[in-house]
Amino acid sequence: MPTENELFSAVDALLEQVSHDDLPPPAERRRLREAAGLTQAQIATALETRRETVANWELGKTEPRPPQRAAYARLLEKLAERFPSTAPEPDMPQAFAGQPTAPEAQPSPTGQIREPAAAPTPQEPPSGSSVIPAPATVQRPPVPAARPSSTSRRPGTKKAAAASNPARGTDPRFENGPLAVVDVEDGQVLAYCPGGLILDVPAKSLPALVDWTLREAKLGQPKLSGPGKDADPLLVLTEAALERYGLPVALTDEERLAGRIPEGHKVIKQLTRADWKLTKRGFGPWARIYRPAQGSERACVQLCIPSWHALDSRHWGHAAQLPPAELARLLGMYASRVMTPRGSTAVTGLELMTALHPPTRASEPDADGRRHSEHNPGSLGKDPVDCAPCEAPDGHPLLKDLPRFHVRGPGEKLFEEAYDWARPLTDAECTKRFLVGIDVNMAFAAGANGAAVGLGAPTHVTAPVFDPKLPGSWLVDLSHVDLSRVKAGKEWVELDGELLPSPFTPTGDRPEGPAWYATPTVAYAVELGYEVRPIEAYVRYDNGRYLDSWYNRLRDAYVATMADLGVPADLSPQEFLEAMDGYKERDPELAIVVAAVKATVKGGIGKLRERPRGEGWKPGEPWRALSRPTWRPDIRAAVISRTRVNMHRKIVKHAAFTGQYPVAILSDCAVYAADGPSPMDFLPYRDGKPLPGGWRLGVSPGMVKHEGTQTVLWGEGVREQFQAPQLNLARYIKTGEVTNEDDGE
Repeated sequence: MPTENELFSAVDALLEQVSHDDLPPPAERRRLREAAGLTQAQIATALETRRETVANWELGKTEPRPPQRAAYARLLEKLAERFPSTAPEPDMPQAFAGQPTAPEAQPSPTGQIREPAAAPTPQEPPSGSSVIPAPATVQRPPVPAARPSSTSRRPGTKKAAAASNPARGTDPRFENGPLAVVDVEDGQVLAYCPGGLILDVPAKSLPALVDWTLREAKLGQPKLSGPGKDADPLLVLTEAALERYGLPVALTDEERLAGRIPEGHKVIKQLTRADWKLTKRGFGPWARIYRPAQGSERACVQLCIPSWHALDSRHWGHAAQLPPAELARLLGMYASRVMTPRGSTAVTGLELMTALHPPTRASEPDADGRRHSEHNPGSLGKDPVDCAPCEAPDGHPLLKDLPRFHVRGPGEKLFEEAYDWARPLTDAECTKRFLVGIDVNMAFAAGANGAAVGLGAPTHVTAPVFDPKLPGSWLVDLSHVDLSRVKAGKEWVELDGELLPSPFTPTGDRPEGPAWYATPTVAYAVELGYEVRPIEAYVRYDNGRYLDSWYNRLRDAYVATMADLGVPADLSPQEFLEAMDGYKERDPELAIVVAAVKATVKGGIGKLRERPRGEGWKPGEPWRALSRPTWRPDIRAAVISRTRVNMHRKIVKHAAFTGQYPVAILSDCAVYAADGPSPMDFLPYRDGKPLPGGWRLGVSPGMVKHEGTQTVLWGEGVREQFQAPQLNLARYIKTGEVTNEDDGE
C-alpha cells in the first residue's frame, strides 16, 4: 500500500501538470507586478532565477517551470487579491482571481479568422512604472485554408492595445501604429506592430509588400503641425524578411561604403517594373519607396534594415538584436514621443524641426475660391539661403577664391564649439580625495530653448551697435574682459581668473584680439559688465524662436521616459541620485529610448552644419546638404554658444559662492575636486534648495546628474603617465579607463 506522503507527491505532480490554468495571461502578470511597485529583478531574486527569465514570463515567450512555477503562481494570486483589475461581466468565467478571460479568435464557417470580442481595458500602471506594454500572448487559432491580409493574432481587441500603448494610433487611418517589424515565422510573413498586434502579410514580393502597407496595414502617424504632412509608414525588415524578399542579409564592404545596393539588383528591378521609385540615396539601410503624389495623397513607405546597420549601436544600443515584438515596442515608443524615425537619429532630429515648422502652408482662398501654397511664417522656408562668409566651413563655395592652403583665424571664421578645457590642480585641490564629474542633462536642448535664431539670409553691417536680441555673427574684440572681476547679477564679484576658462573660446583660452562670435557669446560679455564695440556683423532681421517647439517635444520625451524608468522630476537631490543609480537596468529597452532621444538632440544640431560626405566632392564645390533649407550653420553656432555660456554662468555663480572652480570641462561635463565621492559633497544645497543660478541636481534639461567619480591620485597618475599636466580628465571621469587612442582627442 502507498504511504500518505507518496499519495501527496502524486497529487502535487498532477497539480503541476494543470498549473498552467492557474497563471494569468502574460499582460496581467506584468500589470500585477507594476501595481505592487515591484521590479523584475526583485521577483527574480525571490524566485532564485534571472531577471531575463521573469521578463520572458511577462512577454509570454516562456512559461515558468517547477519549482519556481508554484511560487510564482502563489505570488500572482496574492497580488491579484490586493490589486484586482476591472470587474468582469457577471456571466464571464474567470481564469484567475481578478483577471477576466480574453476570448480567442475563432475561425468562421468560411475559414477566415474573426477579430476577437472586446476585452476590458486594463488598469494603467502606477506613476513611475514603464509604460511600454508587453505584447500579449500570441494564441494561434487553427490555420484556415485562406487568410485575410490583415489579422490580429493576439487575444483581446485593438481598442485594448491602443489604450495601454501610446504608440498605437487613435486616427483610424493609422490605428495599427506608426510602424511594423516584418519577420518570417514557420513560413508565414508577420508584421509586429506596437502594442502586441501581429498582422499576417500576404505579400510575396517587395513591391507587393509596399502596396499592402499602403492599402491595408493602416500604419503611419498623424502630422505634428497643422500645415505639415502625415508620417509615412515604416517597415523594419528582419534578416528572415530580407531573405524572403530577395535582399541580402548583410551589405558587402563595397555596398556599405556606397550606402546602398547596386542599381541593377533584382529587387530594384521589381520595384521599377511596378512603377515604384527610390529617392536619390538609393536602396540603403533607410530606403524610401514612393510613387509621385496624386494631389494631397502620398504613396510612400520607408524601410529600416537593422542588419545593414540602420540602427547605429552608439545611439540604439542592442536594439538591432531584439526580437521583433520587442523592437516594435521600442521603436513605437520613440515614434510616439519623438516622431517616426526618418533615418539616423541625426536625420530624425533635423526632420523633426521641419515637421514642427513646415516650410509652406495653404493660403486663404483667392477670388476663385482656390488655395495656393505660401510661406509658413516662423519656418525656414522651402529654399536654402547662403550663410555669411565667416559662418562658412572650410571648402564652402563662398571661400573658393581663398588660397588653397590658407588657414583662417578667429578674425575670419566663426568658431563656436563646445568646451574642451582643463587645468592643473592647485595645491589645495591635491589635498582633497576625489574628482567628481557632473553632467548637464540634454545640454544642447537646453541651449536651444528660448534661442532667437535667424530665419532668413544675413545682412552685412559695419560698425553696428550691438543688440543682444538680434541673431547674427559679430566681429568684436573681447580680450579686455577680465574674469577676475565680473558682474554676478547686479553685484561685482572678485574671482580667481586663472582658475576659470574663458567663456569666449572652446579651449578656454583668453582671446587675443578681434574674433567672430555668435550673439549669445557677445551678450554674455555685456552681462559680465564689459562694453563691446563690434567692428562689423552679419545680422538677421528676420528671426524667431524656431527651436522652441523642437525643444519642448524632445524635453517631454526625455522627461517622460526617465519617469518611466523610475526617475521622476519631483525628487529631492538625494532621492534623484539614488534613483539614477542603475536606472538603465530597470528596463533596458526604455534606456535605449532615452539614449536615442539624447542622440536626436545632438545629431539634429550637428546636421545644421553637415559637411561633405564623399561623393567625389572637391573644395570650393557645393555638396548635397547645401541644398537644404535646414543647412544653417548660424543656428548651430547660436545653440552651441548658448550651451557654453550657460555652463560658464553656473561656474561663475558656484565659484563666487563657494570658492570652488572646475578642473576640467568637456562639452557638457564639469569636474570638481571634492572631499567626498558624491555631487552633494560640493554642491551648496541648503535645506534641499540649490544655489540660485548655479548647478542643480535633477532630471530636467539644464539640470545636472552624477557623471562619475575617481580619486585625485588617479587623476594625477593619469596625467603623469601621459606627461600631460592639462590632460582633460572629464573625458575619462565616468569609467576611469584611459587609452592611448583617447589621448588628445
